[in-house]
Amino acid sequence: MKIAICDDDKTEQLQILELLEGYFKGRKNKPAIKTFSSIELASIARYEQFDLYLLDVIMPVLNGIELAKEIRGFDKASDIIFLTSSPEFAVESYTVKASNYLVKPIQKAAFFQALDDISEKRMEESGKSIIVKSSFGVHKIYLSGLIYVEALNRKVIYYLKNGEQITTAERFSSVCDILMQNSEFILPHRSFLVNMNYIRSITTTDMHLQNNKIIPLAQRRVADIKKHYLAFQMEEVSP
Repeated sequence: MKIAICDDDKTEQLQILELLEGYFKGRKNKPAIKTFSSIELASIARYEQFDLYLLDVIMPVLNGIELAKEIRGFDKASDIIFLTSSPEFAVESYTVKASNYLVKPIQKAAFFQALDDISEKRMEESGKSIIVKSSFGVHKIYLSGLIYVEALNRKVIYYLKNGEQITTAERFSSVCDILMQNSEFILPHRSFLVNMNYIRSITTTDMHLQNNKIIPLAQRRVADIKKHYLAFQMEEVSP
């Protein structure tokens, strides 16, 4: 993923950069981030495109709205977040497609939520999801938001990033067969299937996840589990 920060104020650039680094800390997918003034970005926009643009609305030479219109002239698919010090600005009033707008000073929670929304939207567009049935109905689960799956008392429980838990009567072995076709899933224990994107650390006995859940490791497979996770991380950072 490539991200462009465009703000004529260097202090604001650094603040946004720090927020981005905080958001992606501990994640396997590290974006390539570049900072620009409005003139700098305008001069290279047609030759170097980005997946996400963070554009300050009010800039002295070329404002963010004008710059976004120029970008949309040759790039309809990227995401744009407007940054503004004026709350009265709203995305709905712009004549350019944007993903969100944030009011300065940028709040961490709002910034992270905007990035989560973009991530979930991109995953929806990629179609990487599964359909499961519970006693409450049919659920579409996006793999990007699935932290881990547990087999418990002849039930299978899906634990999602948003805190939701979905319990089904599926066979755990069938769930494993489906999910392990995706490289991000690993079976560290006979009762747990984990999305490696959410692993915080691995010890000699446990796997610690980003939601503070501790997953036991099958002791005979600790070395293989660590090797598998390392290979997954290395694959993601490779060019």
